[in-house]
Amino acid sequence: MDTVRKMRNVAIVVYDQVEVLDFAGPFEVFTVGSDRGKDFRVFTVAEKEGPVTALGNLSLNPSYTFDTCPPPDVLVLPGGWGSRKEMHNERMAEWIRETAEQAELVLTVCTGALLLVRAMPLEGMTLTTNRRAIDELRAVAPKSSVIRDDVRYTDNGKIIMSAGVSAGIDASLYVVGKLLGEERADDTASIMEYEWTENEQYAIGD
Repeated sequence: MDTVRKMRNVAIVVYDQVEVLDFAGPFEVFTVGSDRGKDFRVFTVAEKEGPVTALGNLSLNPSYTFDTCPPPDVLVLPGGWGSRKEMHNERMAEWIRETAEQAELVLTVCTGALLLVRAMPLEGMTLTTNRRAIDELRAVAPKSSVIRDDVRYTDNGKIIMSAGVSAGIDASLYVVGKLLGEERADDTASIMEYEWTENEQYAIGD
């Protein structure tokens, strides 16, 4: 008996002064890892309509707004200098909290961790972010959380968090493997000509 192949929505949040590789790295991984569009539908989402200006003055045209976004199965929260402002954006925090609760997996990249920590409690989880933003994360994270500055990514089950910038590629490959198997993740990395070692500098939540 044939089984129905599940298409997962992967929503990548973008905002002014988002780090380019933070969102572009995961976008590439999930697009390449989708088996020609059969497994992941990857798109960007912003708070409101209109262009978003990433770091380096790269202009983006998000596919959806918070009000029009299809329900994500995988929610990706990239970082960047703009995360310091957006972490105080109540509308964004509310949307992240509601969306994360319904999503299958949530992935933060770099200082995207600040957005998630502000949006919802992560007590008892193993958190990480860009090594240069560890003190910022400690300042906003619950005291019971464990902060790691020596890993590329952490897995808390539903919540996966990566270290800075390029580590988002490693974490995204890990997510592909978690959802579709190690062979798919390895094949995706090969197509991208990206060298990675699965489970190297990786931590499961305490």
